[in-house]
Amino acid sequence: MNELIAGIRVPDSAIARAATQLVRDTEDDLLYNHGRRVFFWGALTGERKGLRYDPELLYLGAMFHDMGLTEEHSSPDLRFEVDGANTARDFMTSYGVGERDIEDVWLAIALHTTPGIPEHLRPTIALVTAGVEMDVLGINYHEFSDEDRHAVCWCHPRGTDFKENIIDHFADGIRKKPQTTFGNVKADVLALKDPNFARTNFCSIIRGSAWPG
Repeated sequence: MNELIAGIRVPDSAIARAATQLVRDTEDDLLYNHGRRVFFWGALTGERKGLRYDPELLYLGAMFHDMGLTEEHSSPDLRFEVDGANTARDFMTSYGVGERDIEDVWLAIALHTTPGIPEHLRPTIALVTAGVEMDVLGINYHEFSDEDRHAVCWCHPRGTDFKENIIDHFADGIRKKPQTTFGNVKADVLALKDPNFARTNFCSIIRGSAWPG
């Protein structure tokens, strides 16, 4: 592979190549290109902040982070982030990756829609979320040069109306298990896209618990 984009080299190990092929064969173009961009935004963030990160682990976290939205890797009752994390864990285990590295990638994926926590954890975890937040929410958009944004998006284009299309992908991936959106940002997706969705209220759960007072 030996790709160099925006000064960032894509890992060219056997596990990275296999991950690329698996994700390419499983996800559609929108999710695949999104995952690749997440890697570059995460890596560029790491370079800018002077963090010591493992490019291969960052790549695996970025590439697998939305696999839980696909039919092949979606469970009936777990958050899609956990489904993606479990898929990555099984894949890495098959390659004999160490437990600590698997844990970092698992947490990076499982926490990537839980703002305010990943940034305080180890680089792989922090940088996957940073990449996702840049690509989906535009957080720190202006911290990236015009040249780097152009280079990454030229190789992995956002396509037409990425903003609405990624929301649709989120909705399609979680519509059948709305209970998994409690306490996380994906409740906003179903509130927008599913007229039958009713939010679970945290305070109502407290008040309605079996405790007498």
